[in-house]
Amino acid sequence: MTDLKMDRRGFLRMAAGAAVVGFPYVVPSSVFAQGGQTPPSERITLGFIGCGKQSQHLTRSFLNSPGTHVVAACDVDKLKLARNKKMVEDHYAGRSGPSYKGCDTYGDFRDVLARSDIDAVVISTPDHWHAVNVIESCKAGKDVFCEKPLSQTVAEARAMVNAVRKYDRVFQTGSMQRSDWHFRLGCELVRNGYIGQLQHVTVGIGGPPGDRPLPAQPVPDYLDWDMWLGPVLWRPYNEELAPHISQDIFPHWRNHSAFGGGGMTDWGAHHFDIAQWGLGMDESGPIEIIPPDGKDTKVLTYKYASGVTMVRDSANGVLFTGTEGKVETNRGHLKTWPDELKDVKLGPDEIHLYESRNHYVDWLDAIRKRTRPICDIEVGCRSVTVCHLGNIAYQLQRPLKWNPDREVFVGDDEANRLLSRGYRSPWSL
Repeated sequence: MTDLKMDRRGFLRMAAGAAVVGFPYVVPSSVFAQGGQTPPSERITLGFIGCGKQSQHLTRSFLNSPGTHVVAACDVDKLKLARNKKMVEDHYAGRSGPSYKGCDTYGDFRDVLARSDIDAVVISTPDHWHAVNVIESCKAGKDVFCEKPLSQTVAEARAMVNAVRKYDRVFQTGSMQRSDWHFRLGCELVRNGYIGQLQHVTVGIGGPPGDRPLPAQPVPDYLDWDMWLGPVLWRPYNEELAPHISQDIFPHWRNHSAFGGGGMTDWGAHHFDIAQWGLGMDESGPIEIIPPDGKDTKVLTYKYASGVTMVRDSANGVLFTGTEGKVETNRGHLKTWPDELKDVKLGPDEIHLYESRNHYVDWLDAIRKRTRPICDIEVGCRSVTVCHLGNIAYQLQRPLKWNPDREVFVGDDEANRLLSRGYRSPWSL
């Protein structure tokens, strides 16, 4: 492929026809076969906190990652817990020696953290549990992989950053699109000026939570409902929040603001994260958030100090618009205007973003090297903050000024009160 490091207007004349191709880093299960195992002293031992639908994917991914050993799982739902235990033990059947004692199970995450033989934890509990899970894991000396969205509030996100830094832990946010070449190349094209001066970003995601009332139902005998609620104000059980395992769906608790932030934090934690990457805002954020008013402002709008605007509107993922072109990227999708942009090969002196081919292996490698992975805690904090700011603007229905350095709204006590929430005893940050 021709090296296209040159002026932005001239590069198209020299564009080669080859496409940029990337492949996920897949580790075959045979790596754990007899004679190919990592010595026990070099393995990263893992405990899983949360065994819902997303945890099934995470468990399979880490079981098939080199140099790991899953030894424990925790969930408040006994049926989901038994499912994950079986998955782990079926995977290791015939591969582990006589010293293997199976996957231990717990109903309280603190029992996992109390084990000195566990190096790191994988957290995929509902969003309202993330902050407590993460901070207590850091205090216990565990490295952490935590699913997106990072937190339920802005204050939680910053408290999580502080804990990771204080206890010197290796943390990966589960915003795994950063380990997909489509997103990385799209952001590199933007960051290197191939679409000219960036003017506008469009992010295609869902909206805020709906908060419809739910009737009380009997608590199933396999579920510890009080522990499921954890730090959230008590409310009656309803199967929409914690459905039976047989439904095999992603539960809809995120549609209720006590537990999640709707589509704004669900897909927003993916696509706003990529927008922030392309904007170079991994340690900052917008300065103004304007909700739609049905008049001058049709869609949720963010403004950055650079003059770039970002909106929640129709796009196939994330669409970056510049003075000389456009880049749209999503899972398995990279489209550019002009078309030849996607064939660019970056020169050695251009901006090359962190390259990860596998989000899980990247975290494991960072643990071994004691470095920061591709989606470090600060990245997760700043990206989820964009989501929360949008939801607060929707709630208050008026424009808000934001100071990304101090992480407070400017001259707005009402809005600042929404940056944090109270916790139900005995839980606290």
